Amino acid sequence: MKKFEQTETERLILRRPRPEDAEAIFDRYANDPEVTRYLGWLRHTSVEDSRSFIAFSESEWERWAVGPLLVELKESGLLLGSTGFAFETLWRASTGYVFSKGAWGKGYATEAMRAVVEIGRTAGLTRLYALCHAGHSASAHVLEKCGFLREGLLRRHFEFPNLDDGAHDIFHYGFVYEKYR
Repeated sequence: MKKFEQTETERLILRRPRPEDAEAIFDRYANDPEVTRYLGWLRHTSVEDSRSFIAFSESEWERWAVGPLLVELKESGLLLGSTGFAFETLWRASTGYVFSKGAWGKGYATEAMRAVVEIGRTAGLTRLYALCHAGHSASAHVLEKCGFLREGLLRRHFEFPNLDDGAHDIFHYGFVYEKYR
């Protein structure tokens, strides 16, 4: 498994989180109720929560070729959001993304997810998948533009801790790498 470091797209840099990123993570997206409503993790209520995310990221990076990634605007270094990988095996991982409100509607999520697909190819993945709240059409559209296929609807399958206490319907999206199709 080849170790990943950092990648650049036309407008973005995707890189490993660092301890000094905690305040920017908290301020830019992780504490925003609107930004975090469709995420599977609790909204950060303090910078300490963002530090815990970075510590978790470090443990993932020690174990796998790549882990959580921060997404920055190449021209200014402004933190836009986060994406990356949650490996389950050497050949299968899940992905997702979150972007600050100021980054919405500018194509950054699509650009970042296309880069994630390529990083997964380099890391030797067979399968990459994502879960998407059934009511989050913008996120579903991004995944579809990046080559993910909607494989099914899982009814009352996932709890979104920033929405309410109930289980919600989700779409399951999969990307199978070319050599395995």
